[in-house]
Amino acid sequence: MSNIYKAFEKNKAFIAFITAGYPDIETSKKIIKSAADAGADIIEIGIPFSDPTAEGPVIQGANEVALEAGITTDKVFEMVEELRRDIDIPLCFMTYANVVFSYGNGKEDFLERCCKVGIDGIILPDVPFEEKKEFDETCEKYGIDLISLIAPTSEGRISMIAKEAKGFIYVVSSLGVTGVRNEITTDIGSMVRLVKDSTDTPCAVGFGISRPEQASKMAHLSDGAIVGSAIIKIISEAGDAAPEKVYDYVKEMSDAVHATD
Repeated sequence: MSNIYKAFEKNKAFIAFITAGYPDIETSKKIIKSAADAGADIIEIGIPFSDPTAEGPVIQGANEVALEAGITTDKVFEMVEELRRDIDIPLCFMTYANVVFSYGNGKEDFLERCCKVGIDGIILPDVPFEEKKEFDETCEKYGIDLISLIAPTSEGRISMIAKEAKGFIYVVSSLGVTGVRNEITTDIGSMVRLVKDSTDTPCAVGFGISRPEQASKMAHLSDGAIVGSAIIKIISEAGDAAPEKVYDYVKEMSDAVHATD
């Protein structure tokens, strides 16, 4: 049983997304520690990429700032290795296939390094279910959960995806890219029921969640809630106070999710 799977055993899970190196490496380390201290059960660390196709303008902007400040994949690995001295909750990378393939000699080097620094899972939004087998064997070799995504357009493929899922299943709440949404209108309950009919792997809902009541509702329908753009927006507005502001926000959101148990 993976560490990610175990994170859902005690209660519904709150998952926070934070872009590595935004606005700079030292600040992002403080922010990630703050999120963990505030009650996040899992943290997704985004590896900045020049063409993050699944991301909306807020996270795209964070990617650009981090890259301009000199963040590299090696520096992200070094950051995680340092964070692991203080953080024991599961950590996942959110990135793109090109980042994996272009690292060293490719996916073998990337996933071996993930294992060495203490990464528990990886999310590759540009790798469809039909192509994930290219990563499955290497992920399994190094004990890394390859997180599957399902979306409103997955429809008849949901059961097929769920049966092979590891760690947790990322339920994409809305069509389009990441970003804060005033309302989530997708029938999340129906998607989750199809998942639950096929697997006991937990599922968490992301894309568009920004308020405690939204997080609570999504956690009630599933096993957890994922928040990214709202956190990055706080960081962009808070300046030097970003670690403290993120702590306050993550505590409020994680409390709302945990209260749905």
